[in-house]
Amino acid sequence: MELTNKLKQLIEEIEKLPSIGPKTAERIALYLLSQDEREFNALINSIVEARKNLHLCPICFNLTDREVCEICSNPDRDSSIICVVEEVDDLLAIEKTGVYKGVYHVLHGDIDPINHRGPENIKLKELLERVNSLSVKEVILATNPDFNGDITATYIAKLIKSVRMNLRITRIAVGLPKEAEIGFADTVTLSTAIKERKEYR
Repeated sequence: MELTNKLKQLIEEIEKLPSIGPKTAERIALYLLSQDEREFNALINSIVEARKNLHLCPICFNLTDREVCEICSNPDRDSSIICVVEEVDDLLAIEKTGVYKGVYHVLHGDIDPINHRGPENIKLKELLERVNSLSVKEVILATNPDFNGDITATYIAKLIKSVRMNLRITRIAVGLPKEAEIGFADTVTLSTAIKERKEYR
């Protein structure tokens, strides 16, 4: 079937989303168009409102609609432990486990030599500023267990050790298969990885 230009354009835009291939994009487009106007408008309004009201937390760079995110402003969270993640979806995955009670730092990327993304392109300077506080007792490196994630973790560990030699640095890799993405890990596996984190050397 030859697609109309408007439908083709919609499918192409949906296909730009992460992990969405042509067939999935087509199914999503047709599903959206099959919804009644009220449901369709509710979805569109939710996207518009999220885009308008969500911003990065000035402390950890999580997404929030508050001045400071719910985690950073929660007095029950242990601010002496910072879990470093690559993206917000990694933070969400760890939160779903319910086992981690510290705070986070979202890098918004990793060090990727092949695509010319260096330390200056992610939130490393801001992490170092937080680590300089003597109240921080541990940094958990929760970057993905892949090539870029390992490079990023190694760089961060060396950077932290250059300013705070005796700060505890740990890595969650136990139970996570190589090349896995933390954001897609199941809660049981991720819970184990956090609980059994090892000293990073």
